Amino acid sequence: MIRFARVNRLEAVLSGDVRVAARLMRDADDRRPEAFEVLCALHAHTGRARIVGVTGNPGSGKSTLVDRIVAHHRAAGRRVGVVCVDPSSPYTGGAILGDRIRMQRHATDPGVFIRSLATRGHLGGLSRSCIDVARILDAMGFEEILIETVGVGQDEVEVTRAAQTTVVVTAPGLGDEIQAIKAGILEAADVFCVNKADRDGADAAVRDLEMMLALANEPVYGGAHSAHHAPGALDVAAAVDRADTTAWRPPIVKTVASRGEGTGALLEAVEAHGTFLAGGDGLRRAHRRAREEILARIREALMAEATSELSGGIDRAVERIVARQTDPYSEADRLVASLLAG
Repeated sequence: MIRFARVNRLEAVLSGDVRVAARLMRDADDRRPEAFEVLCALHAHTGRARIVGVTGNPGSGKSTLVDRIVAHHRAAGRRVGVVCVDPSSPYTGGAILGDRIRMQRHATDPGVFIRSLATRGHLGGLSRSCIDVARILDAMGFEEILIETVGVGQDEVEVTRAAQTTVVVTAPGLGDEIQAIKAGILEAADVFCVNKADRDGADAAVRDLEMMLALANEPVYGGAHSAHHAPGALDVAAAVDRADTTAWRPPIVKTVASRGEGTGALLEAVEAHGTFLAGGDGLRRAHRRAREEILARIREALMAEATSELSGGIDRAVERIVARQTDPYSEADRLVASLLAG
């Protein structure tokens, strides 16, 4: 009976049944075993969609930009799936899931499927079931899938594990121009988008990103210095000359999402990155994403097993640690040893 139900759900999702797909997404988010049976069968029917991650700082206009990208794709006749991730409250566990409110004009469009997810405490800017939902949308036949992360910081770049192309969105006037130069966000970006480019400081933000990209391959010490600059000043031109010309250099695109300006240029940059991936780098990235997903699922399974098996022991260990009868290091080692021995 379970096998029959799984086959029915599989066929329904492959045929594009929105109601069945929505229930499967909910069950996957709730970690129901029957959902993973269907996901296992779905995997062979995926790999056709282009998955683009949109991440960046809070207030940079990611949701408005995603709304414009959806409209652009729909005008070209492409079906679009959108996965919006909102943060969960660390106190109540609830989430507003408000990104769909900003995309109301697509709510009745059968060529658009929007799914909001809560992080449920998962770090990295994504929900734990984000990849599962994207996989379901892929199997349903959506050609373009957009994943909008929560507003992320300097190293919350897990979107690269879910997306083929990652667009990092920033905006002038957020007070975080220097923070954007941190390594995590630099390495995550395949395309940079300076949104709200009608504001003062947009050109300065572009220059900062250009300098960051030019110096990305420079060593920390003994970098590109020039006698024409003050001591310690970096010679950007020299850094560009020594850059690896075979590697992808993230383009920087200015947009004004509120007016729909620059969306076409942004999508051209995404398309160019897709062409670059087709040259061989895409397969290497696919291997990396698959490895990282396996490791993430192993960690989740082991943590769930350990928490279940050791729940009583953990509570007793907590009491001893608080009473200063022992320390967290020794207790953790003891609990792991007991788990492995069992």
